[in-house]
Amino acid sequence: MTFKYGIDHLELDIVNGIADGSIKAELCQEALDQINKSRQNVEVMAASDEPVYGINTGFGPLCDTQISPAETHLLQKNLLITHAVGVGEPIAKSISKLMLITKVHALSRGFSGIRLEVVQRMLAFIELDLIPVVPEQGSVGASGDLAPLSHLFLPLIGEGEFWQDGKVVPAKEVLEQHGLEIMDLHAKEGLALINGTQFILSHAITALTHMRYLLDLADLTGAMSIEGMQGSESPFRDELHQTRAFKGNLEVAARMRAFFKDSQNMADHEECDRVQDPYSLRCIPQVHGASRNAYYHLKELAEIEMNSVTDNPIVISSEEAISGGSFHGQPLAMVLDYASIAAAELGNISDRRCYLLLEGLHGLPRLLTKAGGLNSGMMIPQYATAALVTENKSLCFPPSADSVPTSMGQEDHVSMGSISGRQLNQILGNVDKILAIELMYAAQAIEFRRPNKCSDIIEENFAIIRAQVDKLEEDRLLKPDIDAMIKLVKSQAFNVSVAH
Repeated sequence: MTFKYGIDHLELDIVNGIADGSIKAELCQEALDQINKSRQNVEVMAASDEPVYGINTGFGPLCDTQISPAETHLLQKNLLITHAVGVGEPIAKSISKLMLITKVHALSRGFSGIRLEVVQRMLAFIELDLIPVVPEQGSVGASGDLAPLSHLFLPLIGEGEFWQDGKVVPAKEVLEQHGLEIMDLHAKEGLALINGTQFILSHAITALTHMRYLLDLADLTGAMSIEGMQGSESPFRDELHQTRAFKGNLEVAARMRAFFKDSQNMADHEECDRVQDPYSLRCIPQVHGASRNAYYHLKELAEIEMNSVTDNPIVISSEEAISGGSFHGQPLAMVLDYASIAAAELGNISDRRCYLLLEGLHGLPRLLTKAGGLNSGMMIPQYATAALVTENKSLCFPPSADSVPTSMGQEDHVSMGSISGRQLNQILGNVDKILAIELMYAAQAIEFRRPNKCSDIIEENFAIIRAQVDKLEEDRLLKPDIDAMIKLVKSQAFNVSVAH
């Protein structure tokens, strides 16, 4: 498959495919024509005596200051240099690469007035794996992600740094190694480069890719805990969920039924006298399903943003450039905050299942050990899940509910969407660890149901755990076990796919 920038429609799997090299991406003739036509329009306006924001004027509160054609190049260079004020640790190289890919697509739509050679240089960066270093903090998501995007494009003018073999290397050195000349930016180009939401968007793409697996893993984890608790299958029946047919609920209920298919362990207690299971077991479709609904909402809006122009002004013709607010991050910021709550809830309900598994109910020994007293068994790892759950709750404060004016009041309402994106990814990282501990607990509980066998898919995943972590017979150092479980989760080693 070849993706055509500026023409084809970006989706989550496609942008990830471009990033990992499995999908080829190129500028087609239509995109070349769009870019060149837009550039011609800018050059006409730049030479005009009529003030056009961002083309022959200053920026922000200096929008009423007209700039002469002779000063245009310095203005664009100064724009990148003065806005590159990010702080903190660098974002992951993979996120910087997504920023480049999504920015190329936006510029290729032909509304930004950038020269073709600038876009081609960005494509060369991607092809040569020359990925700029971008600090994680400093964007308020107002005129887009000004600070991060400025750092992303400093190497075009010989400033900033690249990643090289895991190290940060000055851009000038790397450009010289590859025979790439420092570029001179022309009218509108600096503004086209740093106006946009690609930092927020790339964090959303990263979170969506991670969250998609965790949603599936959470279902598997819950199913394994139910097998360990010998809970009831009836709360997952289709007849029940058709009466409240939320998409996520229906999907999770169907997955749970598939996880239990032909389970000897579940069939063994069909005639037991237990009336109801606690909510963290029987409400899995409602809770996990609500998180799935939030995921679908974020995915829908992120894919709209992947195919949008978030520059300002938008070049319509040689006579008109519309100055608006398409760079404002609020459309993604709010739904990222919603997704943060959804992700945190996956961890919240998982911690409750961990606690249930320790209580010594329904034939399980307390603390999942038969040698309690002298041995603490599995008691203490739940302290970690409790701590992680509380940390996630604190990260659920919505940055999009806040706004601190900037730019002398010209940017008087900002989205803070960059913080929303970063927080969501932090929360997902914590959920990795919570689910890892629940999986360890669930495997220990299943040991006490032997010789009963679970479904084939649960037995397959049980074997994945046991290949790394042995059954706990008496107290031992559990940190290596927990680390091994987290590694399994992060490497996506579990089979979470079921036909339903």
